[in-house]
Amino acid sequence: MAGKLYLVATPIGNLQDMTFRAVETLRRVDLIAAEDTRHAAILLRHYEIHQPVVSYHDFNERKVAPQLVAQMQDGKNIALITDAGSPGISDPGFFLVRAAVAENIVVEAIPGASAVVTAVTISGLPCDRFVFEGFPPAKKGRQTFFQSLTNEPRTIVLYEAPQRVARTLQDILTYWGDRRVALTREMTKIHEEVRRGKVSEILAGLQEQTLRGECVLVVAGRPKSKANVDSEPGEPI
Repeated sequence: MAGKLYLVATPIGNLQDMTFRAVETLRRVDLIAAEDTRHAAILLRHYEIHQPVVSYHDFNERKVAPQLVAQMQDGKNIALITDAGSPGISDPGFFLVRAAVAENIVVEAIPGASAVVTAVTISGLPCDRFVFEGFPPAKKGRQTFFQSLTNEPRTIVLYEAPQRVARTLQDILTYWGDRRVALTREMTKIHEEVRRGKVSEILAGLQEQTLRGECVLVVAGRPKSKANVDSEPGEPI
C-alpha cells in the first residue's frame, strides 16, 4: 500500500504558531523533506521531533522528487515543509505535489500560518477579494509584470526581498500610481512592523534606512475613478 504526502505548514516567524496537528504529523511520518535542513532543525528540535530529514529545494527538485515518490510508492509517509508557511507557495512544493498526484499518491494538507493571509488581514485594505502575485521579476519581464496588473481592481499582494522593496515601491508608483499600501515586515517575530499609507509616503519613510527580514506588500487595487482615490481609509478603491 502506498504512503501519503503531507504538506505541513510551518510558522512564518513565531515558533508557537505551529499547530498540534502539524507537530503530530511530523512525529509520525517516515521522512521529512525540508527546503533548508538547517532551518528545519531549529523547528524540529523545539518540538522534539526526531524523524530523518532530507533536503528538497529549488536546485534539486527534479532529482529528489522522483526519489521521494518512489519511497511513497513503497509505503513510506513523507512530510514536506518549507522555511515558513505552506509548502508550494513561492517554493518548489508544487513540483513534488504534481509528481505525487500523477502516481495517484494521496496528498494531504496540514494548514497553518500564512504570510499572505496575515499581511492582508492586518493591512487595513479590502480583503474580501485579493490576488497574490508572489515575487515580482527582479530583471527580465519586470516592466511587463507591473503593466499587466495596472487595471487589476482587487487588492494585490506581493512578496519582496528587503533590499528590493524601495525599487518595487517606486515601480508601483510609476505603473499603478500613488495608491494606498501596507508594507509588512517580520510578521509574528520580535521586530514585527506594519507601515501603512500612500506609496509615496512609504517610500519617503524608507529614505536612508536598510530593511531587514521578510517583507510583504499589500497594495490597493485600481481606483474605480479619480474621484475616489482619496476616499476613506479601507474603502475599496
